[in-house]
Amino acid sequence: MKKFLIPAAVAVIMTGAAYAQTEFYVVQDTSTKKCTIVDKKPTIATTVVVGDGKVFKSRTAAETGMKTMKVCAN
Repeated sequence: MKKFLIPAAVAVIMTGAAYAQTEFYVVQDTSTKKCTIVDKKPTIATTVVVGDGKVFKSRTAAETGMKTMKVCAN
């Protein structure tokens, strides 16, 4: 029984980790022209994803990417 429980538990943990991955977006408020980083794709009409809708795998990568985007340069 333990032969089956341990691999099953490992599979559940690994599957849960895959779902827990977060995506980061660089977005710009269309009224203030200020860029920010969010972890969910915006659904508000006054906020747009910049950088051709690029999705970043980490907040650090999003911060680095935002520095290279001309619309976010201040």
